[in-house]
Amino acid sequence: MGNDAETLDPRYAVDSVGLRATRLVHAGLVRLDPDTLAPVPYAAKGWRWRDPLTLEVTLRDDVRFHSGAPLRADDVVATLRAFASPAVGSRHASVIEAIAEARAEGDHVVVVRLARPHATLLTDLELPVLRADQAASPPAPDGSLDGLGPYAVARAARGDVLLAPADGGALPRPRHAVELRTVHDENARALRLEAGRADVAENIVSPTLLPALAGQPGLAVASRPGANLSYVVVHEGHGPLGDARVRSALSLAVDRATIARTLFDGRAQPASGLIAPAHWAHADAPPLPFDPGAARALLAAAGAPHPRLTLLTSTERLRGDVARFVAQELADVGVDVEVIPLELGTMIARLNGGDFDLALLQLPEMSEPNVLRRFLHSASIPPSGANRGRVHDPVLDALLDEGDRDAAPDARRALYARLEARQREAMHWIPLWYEDQVVVTSQRARAFVPSAEGRWLSLAALP
Repeated sequence: MGNDAETLDPRYAVDSVGLRATRLVHAGLVRLDPDTLAPVPYAAKGWRWRDPLTLEVTLRDDVRFHSGAPLRADDVVATLRAFASPAVGSRHASVIEAIAEARAEGDHVVVVRLARPHATLLTDLELPVLRADQAASPPAPDGSLDGLGPYAVARAARGDVLLAPADGGALPRPRHAVELRTVHDENARALRLEAGRADVAENIVSPTLLPALAGQPGLAVASRPGANLSYVVVHEGHGPLGDARVRSALSLAVDRATIARTLFDGRAQPASGLIAPAHWAHADAPPLPFDPGAARALLAAAGAPHPRLTLLTSTERLRGDVARFVAQELADVGVDVEVIPLELGTMIARLNGGDFDLALLQLPEMSEPNVLRRFLHSASIPPSGANRGRVHDPVLDALLDEGDRDAAPDARRALYARLEARQREAMHWIPLWYEDQVVVTSQRARAFVPSAEGRWLSLAALP
């Protein structure tokens, strides 16, 4: 891994490493199909809708926590209440805010009643189920909460987490333990792989190094299209950035195809919108155009021919190279950009505080398009959400609200196509590209296949 998990407590893990690590230890009622990202049964045996607002979930009777305690409906009810509790303060509380009530009917049936129509309830039930007596317990960043996943935390130290195979969980007992080792330096990661001291490295090796690693005996490189989005968030409250013409000009100035072909070695696709082609809700559209002449004309028409802006990026080498490339392209149309690399925590603080003009970010898990509500709805401006660009768009709000209510897949697909059209018109975000999920593996981990959203659950199936 390139970074440590912020926490191994699934109630608070929101960073990509924390999410992926906790999903090896814990299991929800559903999990996401690795190809389609549709919810499929996991700790649940199945479900049925009693009416449009009431879901009945039947639990598996062969699943046990790592401690040996059997999974019961009371555990699910206590978990949902804990995630919603202000006293617990889970960072995932908003995911289940539409749930009015959850109750147990016997040991193996849970009835979930919604307060309002909510399209994504099944996907939301991917949240890990905790033991009833631990669900509202104090934070456990060491990963000591009892889980239903294929692994249990055997050791948790900074930079090194050991996961031991667990019996009785929602997946069969894995054949191998997994050590999650944090290696911040990219060259050190490559050397560990070459020396046989690492078996799996997903999305943490620069594309320029991949050909050399693929040529090493015992190593292989595999990739698949990812359900993610790299983009530039724009602070619409800062000077000329409130003008859609300026934002569109910034988009027109970026040569996405060249960046994807060179810096990503062809393992990325230029973006056509917010939702990647790997996702069921993707709307077919051509890639966003590259037209520096049109960009200059729009800036002149907006009365902002030479704006001066800041661009925040991470300290990761590849992201820094990308940010400098983007800054140079913007300079070519008259936009003076200062690139500011920051550690993740500092960057998030500046984004939430509104102390930026532009920021190069990635939405790594677009498992459900309703996640865009947290990032683009006017009700989600920090600290209420992650609308860090301070977007206020009633048309977009209405589409996001409708997408949250309507459960019919075909209707939602058409709705998100309308949302994409609105986004292309207003350019609240500047979509850049969709990156492949790329993994370097050793011979013994050759069967590992990354899922579309980049999670690691197939580690548990390695022979």
